[in-house]
Amino acid sequence: MRLPRLFNSDRRTLMIFAAVISVWAVRLAFGSDDPTGGHDNGAGGHSSPVTYVLLELIIVLLAAKLGGDLFERINQPAVLGELIIGMLIGNLHLVGFDVFEPFKHDITLEILAEIGVIILLFQVGLESTVREMLRVGGVALLVAILGVVTPFFLGWGVAAFFLPEASLFVHLFIGATLCATSVGITARVLKDIGRSQSQEAKIILGAAVIDDILGLVILATVTGIITAVNTGNDGLSSVQIFLIIGKAIGFVIGAVVAGIVLLPIIFKAAFVLRSTGVFLTLCLLICFLLAYLAQLVGLAPIVGAFAAGLILEDVHYKDFMRRDEHEIEELIEPIAVFLVPIFFVRMGMLVDLTTFAQVEILGFAAVLTLAAIVGKQACSLGVFQSGISKLSVGLGMIPRGEVGLIFAGIGASLMLNGEPVINTSTYSAVVIMVIITTLVTPPLLRAVMLRPPKPRTD
Repeated sequence: MRLPRLFNSDRRTLMIFAAVISVWAVRLAFGSDDPTGGHDNGAGGHSSPVTYVLLELIIVLLAAKLGGDLFERINQPAVLGELIIGMLIGNLHLVGFDVFEPFKHDITLEILAEIGVIILLFQVGLESTVREMLRVGGVALLVAILGVVTPFFLGWGVAAFFLPEASLFVHLFIGATLCATSVGITARVLKDIGRSQSQEAKIILGAAVIDDILGLVILATVTGIITAVNTGNDGLSSVQIFLIIGKAIGFVIGAVVAGIVLLPIIFKAAFVLRSTGVFLTLCLLICFLLAYLAQLVGLAPIVGAFAAGLILEDVHYKDFMRRDEHEIEELIEPIAVFLVPIFFVRMGMLVDLTTFAQVEILGFAAVLTLAAIVGKQACSLGVFQSGISKLSVGLGMIPRGEVGLIFAGIGASLMLNGEPVINTSTYSAVVIMVIITTLVTPPLLRAVMLRPPKPRTD
């Protein structure tokens, strides 16, 4: 007997989602103040706290898949759908439906989201290797440097103009949110139009490896400075600042060197274990260990997670591959499918849509977006070869995507003198910048790279 294919119909999917939301709303509306509903568990007590978490996961994961599917149908990245549906859920209280308000402050959901972003940066690191980083060449290096430094100072200047009362460190952090590039969006466009092997694509993808590292180093440096200020070092000397920068760079370099020296030994020792899942478990241990060590030395855990992905090369675990193990990218994907959308939906929930009605916030967002776009066009100045479209390289580096959201999320949780570095209004402006830079890149890049070559006049 064939089972009904429930999810082939968009209408049925939406009905299922609406039914789940209705059950949840009725449960909270007619239950007690206990978030689990206060129901008896059959042993004379109340239901387990895990019940509440399960219901959160039902809502968040369904919302993520619906939002992602909708945006993929219009040829946009799923991450934008996850973010925007999170914004809608997080602002339903504006129409008197405040059922989902506890989601924003639930510690379990927050922890799952944080683990999700660690897994995401681990995946980003896995897409690159130390060998690729070393052979990208001088052009990609110069493109990456210009594409990080220019947006950083432009973002700093825009923040200083629109937020004159804010601390210098707030201005620095906003500048940092403009540094990194979500090259995955560009890579997808290049693949769709059949230009993934072009010279422009090689420069963009090569520069993205260095871009990610430089962006994370800047983030780690600014975060380290703010953390130092919070501990009472109000007058940071230039020596202290250079020490913080050195710590960030030193951690990445140290992780790479340690990986080259130690990973072959670790994987060889682990190969004697025959239990199921040894390879995946070992890779996750390396990811979580470096994320933990990064936090321990005052850096963001995502720096360690990225470094872990960067140092995991197939040459280190070739014995496992001979044993018919799957590639680590394949093994980690189901974990990412579960955890990463939680991060983006939750990031959307933290956006306050009422700030969009404030003209000054929209003005700030518009100029910040302009700085983000113009800043990445400085990349083209690093391209000297003839026959390469400089405009294509600049456009390919525009999208901030998930990377910009990660930076903004860290700023929203990082405290400075008892206040978040990225407050609600600023967070909304950064989210607008992320959405616009992600939306404009695909059509612009397609138009430029598919236009016919100019006829020669000679």
